[in-house]
Amino acid sequence: MKKEESKYERAIKRVKELKGFYNHLKIFLIVNGTLFLLKSGWLHLWLPEGFPTAGYYFDWINANVLIWLLILMVHFILLHRNKWAFSKKWEEKQIQKFMEKESDETKRYKEY
Repeated sequence: MKKEESKYERAIKRVKELKGFYNHLKIFLIVNGTLFLLKSGWLHLWLPEGFPTAGYYFDWINANVLIWLLILMVHFILLHRNKWAFSKKWEEKQIQKFMEKESDETKRYKEY
């Protein structure tokens, strides 16, 4: 029973991590999409009078998107940290492969 609870708790944790990433992605798209529309001039009709609309006021948006995108990529990498090529299973498979290769070579030399 304890093992099943542990699996259930890990599953809950994983779902929370996925939900957090998707919320992060959703907020990224909404905020930076709005900023892009503001920078491109599509939202200038709805801005209050006197709001600065010159292009140089929005130069920071590119840096904001780049930095936030890097943070989002780190979040993605942390979310999928167990699925990368150098996981424990991959290491075990590689060790087994090299052990079998060495065993085959030893058998081949013993035959001569």
